[in-house]
Amino acid sequence: MENNNTLRSVRYMLNLSDAQMVDIIKLAGLEVNILEMNAWLKPEDAPDYKICSDYVMVHFLNGLIIFRRGKDDRFPIPEVEPTVTNNIIMKKLRAAFALKDCDLIDIYTSVDFRVSKPELSAIFRKADHKNYRKCGDQLLRYFLKGLTLKIRG
Repeated sequence: MENNNTLRSVRYMLNLSDAQMVDIIKLAGLEVNILEMNAWLKPEDAPDYKICSDYVMVHFLNGLIIFRRGKDDRFPIPEVEPTVTNNIIMKKLRAAFALKDCDLIDIYTSVDFRVSKPELSAIFRKADHKNYRKCGDQLLRYFLKGLTLKIRG
């Protein structure tokens, strides 16, 4: 799934302004301006649309964790992965919203999407684990949709 779609989904989910989105990225130590954020949030067919890089996306997700849960000096800022996969997006969103396995199952159930606990745990495993499973776009899309329903009601 494109990073821009995830940015738009989270923005809608939390009802954030462009300035708040920029502030979230700043929490993770990256400076971006509001014009860049505007370009990332535009529809794909807009003339000034720009693709959000993995580097910016991982900073946004790390900033979202700090924004939602607060900064804890006992724990360092999460690492910046060189490439962002759907699995990493799921892990960071799970951390940001403090979701447990039962919460994830409820989120998927709310949008009529069936997924089992073993399938979910395979997504959250390390990539070199034998039971690791790659998270597909559809699984992430339904997760974002269900999480939006949970938060916005």
